[in-house]
Amino acid sequence: MLKIEHLTKKYGDKAAVDDLSLHIEPGQIYGFIGHNGAGKTTTLKSCTGILKFDEGEIYIGGKSIKTDPLACKKLMAYIPDNPDLYEFYTGIKYLNFVANIYGVPAGVRDEKIKKYADMFEITEDLASLVSSYSHGMKQKLAIIGALIHDPKLIIMDEPFVGLDPKAAFTVKTLMRELCDMGGAIFFSTHVLEVAEKLCDRVAIIKSGRLVVSGTMEEVKGDESLESVFLELEA
Repeated sequence: MLKIEHLTKKYGDKAAVDDLSLHIEPGQIYGFIGHNGAGKTTTLKSCTGILKFDEGEIYIGGKSIKTDPLACKKLMAYIPDNPDLYEFYTGIKYLNFVANIYGVPAGVRDEKIKKYADMFEITEDLASLVSSYSHGMKQKLAIIGALIHDPKLIIMDEPFVGLDPKAAFTVKTLMRELCDMGGAIFFSTHVLEVAEKLCDRVAIIKSGRLVVSGTMEEVKGDESLESVFLELEA
């Protein structure tokens, strides 16, 4: 579903990501772990087409993000760590705007908006301006917007930040459901306990370079993911 081949992204002489290769298959929740500044967000933004990169290639559903970005973006959704939404829109207007971009039919979008807004308990807030939303409410709205076109791949940067425990549980449930239906999730997180319980595979990045990757069992062995991460970061 997502193939990152020898990705290199530089800022001046510094390589924020250095020769990174990862493959995320359909059905997988793939965790991406690293300290602040390790290159996680740069990698995720490169995968979405937000950032241009210097070397390598990224394929989504077999299509190149370099040469066929629109086809790639139709297959995926991106949830950033800090949702930067149109604050002059109401919540419902924002969701309809996203649905229009992806060409989601009116009946289908209405059904999905109701389903997910009820699930995240923001139905009554959709008539309010996004500018009045808390960070957590904006995060919920961004998640609903990401799900509205049934993406095959969701790229998420710290998706649990700002969410209350119930909403975080809902997100984890939806992530597993999407993968059980053949989709894939690639996400970064600092919440290692969540990653350990949720992920099928995990990669740890340090200073732009891949340190280790594999199934959760292969990476952590008999230790906790937190212990392995701290040892590798030492």
